[in-house]
Amino acid sequence: MISALAPLPALELAPQLIGATLTVDGVGGIIVETEAYEPDDPASHAFAGERPRNRAMFGPPLTAYVYRSYGIHWCFNIVAGPIGHGAAVLVRAIEPTAGLATMAERRRTAEPRLLASGPGRLTEALGITIAHNGLSVDVPPFRLVPREGMPDIVVGPRIGITKAVDHPWRFGLKGSVFLSRPFR
Repeated sequence: MISALAPLPALELAPQLIGATLTVDGVGGIIVETEAYEPDDPASHAFAGERPRNRAMFGPPLTAYVYRSYGIHWCFNIVAGPIGHGAAVLVRAIEPTAGLATMAERRRTAEPRLLASGPGRLTEALGITIAHNGLSVDVPPFRLVPREGMPDIVVGPRIGITKAVDHPWRFGLKGSVFLSRPFR
């Protein structure tokens, strides 16, 4: 469905995903925040090479790379670049538009702003787990629909990392109240 984006490097795919619609089994919304991770980036899981945990990052573009963060919550990435490249885009937040009741039940809150603003909240709201790791985001249970038009995108440093913190590889929908954190 969005295959034209498949060969893009993470730094090009990340802003292209802003405004696209992502759903999992019909639950989801508009992507409003992403972060890019390239293989030569010390903050990337691919930096030290392919390992069992990050194997999906080296697979086909537009597949899911799902991993556990701090042993607490899942994080969802979309693999970028050609096969074997080791790049991905972390989807940090969406604006909920579909399946809000399901998201509210999973997240135990009906506050739209708190449903999927942040990587852990997003995966919980969409029901994403390690079972989705390596699956194509171009076919069910995923649905990834390209955005229409060119949204206003803001750029800034990534958050929640300790290496390469100055890289301006975080992208967001300007003015969105659904961002995990505001841009400066």
